Amino acid sequence: MELRTLRYFVAVAEELHFGRAARRLHLSQPPLSRAIKQLETELGAALLDRSPQGVALTPAGAVLLDEARALLGRAERTRQRVAEAAGAVTLTLGILGDGGDPRAKRLADAYRRQHPRVEVHVREADLSDPTCGLHAGAVDVALTRGPFDETGLTVHGLRADRVGALLRADDPLAGQVALSVADLTDRRWFVFPEGTDPLWQDYWNGGRPREGPEVRAVQECRQAVLWNGTVGLMPLDHPAGEGLTVVPLTDMPPSRLVLAWRESASTPLIHSLARIATAVYGS
Repeated sequence: MELRTLRYFVAVAEELHFGRAARRLHLSQPPLSRAIKQLETELGAALLDRSPQGVALTPAGAVLLDEARALLGRAERTRQRVAEAAGAVTLTLGILGDGGDPRAKRLADAYRRQHPRVEVHVREADLSDPTCGLHAGAVDVALTRGPFDETGLTVHGLRADRVGALLRADDPLAGQVALSVADLTDRRWFVFPEGTDPLWQDYWNGGRPREGPEVRAVQECRQAVLWNGTVGLMPLDHPAGEGLTVVPLTDMPPSRLVLAWRESASTPLIHSLARIATAVYGS
């Protein structure tokens, strides 16, 4: 029984849907289904009841879910303790590629002062995965923005930023002091790829389905607006870019900057990062 397979099972058990679990893990559905079937064969027990109405845990599945969460947590703590003993402590940090966080350097400097022997591996994620690989186990902790599927995650809020409409500087709406989402109803928006977290997609699309060019990175968002005259949302404190401007939106909730990690993989290094990030972003 491999830890990876247990992580797959936890995702299915928490989502109670193979499709959502596959998207969460950034897998296609067939290999995920095969892995769960193999796990059931290995354990000699049905873990899930599958029906046209959905998926439900069997009594054996409920027991395994508790045990798997505990085992994954112990495995992560064991990995860290062994690394500390070997003098090779690492932390993998996922960062959303938003390209405009002015306090990221301050956070890096403060964490390095506090933990000079920790080697931080940074994984920059694109806009199609707001958890930066957390659900798939690719990172230990993510500095990102909400909203997204928080199942199985601890999410620590750092700051709330106002957002605005990203427009060409010569757009007819660019000279307005402020706008509402309704002012952009008939416009084409840049959109994220199919399979992107629905909560995330909905927020950055202003609460409704949109049509327009598909983007994965902040620079692609800017270029989509510059070349096509489309619109989209951006935090007000981020640079718009040459030929572009950001006009405040009066009826959009703020964008939450957060630190997130898996509930089953909480470590002292992550909690220390959360304390330092709170001080940096709260000042």
